[in-house]
Amino acid sequence: MSSSLNQSEAMYEVVVNQDGQYSIWPVNKSVPHGWSKAGKQGTKESCLEFVGEVWTDMRPISLRARTQSS
Repeated sequence: MSSSLNQSEAMYEVVVNQDGQYSIWPVNKSVPHGWSKAGKQGTKESCLEFVGEVWTDMRPISLRARTQSS
């Protein structure tokens, strides 16, 4: 018998890196180096929905800056 939560009960948080790239991460684990919390926690589905709303340009920030200045 496993004591871990099943997939639908697991809680996640949205994380973002310095290039403006988003991901989700289990709330019970430390956020990896180079990533920070983006202020959203919830189910996997709700976190992925949030990422879809805020991460509309998949290009890294550095590339976006170069193409905007050209």
